[in-house]
Amino acid sequence: QVQLVESGGGLAQAGGSLRLSCVVSGRIFDINSMGWYRQAPGKQRELVAGITSGGSTHYADSVKGRFTISRDNANYKVYLQMNNLKPEDTAVYYCNILSNRGIPYWGQGTQVYVSS
Repeated sequence: QVQLVESGGGLAQAGGSLRLSCVVSGRIFDINSMGWYRQAPGKQRELVAGITSGGSTHYADSVKGRFTISRDNANYKVYLQMNNLKPEDTAVYYCNILSNRGIPYWGQGTQVYVSS
């Protein structure tokens, strides 16, 4: 039984920082990648940052230089450090894990609101 739980969201001012955490329970033996997605009101869910099992990272152009994705050595936690936040970063952020079998796992989401 795999479960992903996000935390760390909240209210920040423009230029501020937040650190999101995702705790993974249950065993996943074949993780292909881990990532963070976000969905703003009226928008489709989009990939913000991803990290492969080999450690390669990818960031959306809108967050490059501001956000950093990382994971612990055992791959049971994944983080998103968000710096220099902008109002357009306001969204619900979701943790995601993709297995090598193509099975996606999703967290329940954590709200991030950035005031102008």
